[in-house]
Amino acid sequence: MEYSIKELARIAGISTRTLRYYDEIGLLKPAYINEAGYRFYGSDEVAVLQQILFYRERGLELKTIGRIIHDKDFDMLSAMEEHLLELENEKARTEALIETVKKTIEHMKGEREMSDMEKFQAFREEAAEKYGEEEVNASYEKMSGLTGAELEQWKDLEKEILSRLEEAVKSGIGADTEEGKEIAQLHRQWLSVPLKQYTPEMHRGIAAMYVCDERFTKYYDRNVSGCAQLLKDAVHKWII
Repeated sequence: MEYSIKELARIAGISTRTLRYYDEIGLLKPAYINEAGYRFYGSDEVAVLQQILFYRERGLELKTIGRIIHDKDFDMLSAMEEHLLELENEKARTEALIETVKKTIEHMKGEREMSDMEKFQAFREEAAEKYGEEEVNASYEKMSGLTGAELEQWKDLEKEILSRLEEAVKSGIGADTEEGKEIAQLHRQWLSVPLKQYTPEMHRGIAAMYVCDERFTKYYDRNVSGCAQLLKDAVHKWII
């Protein structure tokens, strides 16, 4: 099947301007351009566009997508299997959160009893999947052992990190500066509270997740865009 740029844009639910931009940056070239200058796309281009949109849905930047799909070892079937696994995992996470919200609403209405452990079950399961059940359980035990004053200090430290990140981004201060170093060290101090065993490798991995997982990005960028990226860069620069 062959499509004009307008036809492909229509069936894909995107604009012709987007397709022209993908062509300009080398992300998706048309199969050919006729003498009148019109772009046409075939089945191979349709398949590539589908991959692009899947990766965009997962939050990847166009530069990253380009490196993936233009890699000589890129396998489309493996990519589809990866998309399916990620979507199924996301579905499971969403369903767990929905169930927790439903139970919490019923608890608030007095229609059921809900333990404190149940309130955080969905979050615990996701964290356990990423870091291991033993580490997560130890972290929750450590946090539950904090005094009220200690917990307030921890929360104040988090506020200071966010405030300094926002000010640094607005002022154009980079991760490789003394301020970037101090922010990274403050984040290390903050992160060490819930972790039973802190390691720089774990710290860098968590910081990388701040820009890979849109939920963390939205949290840090809720007031000033770029805070999550600055924090990740500062940690990777100074935490060795």
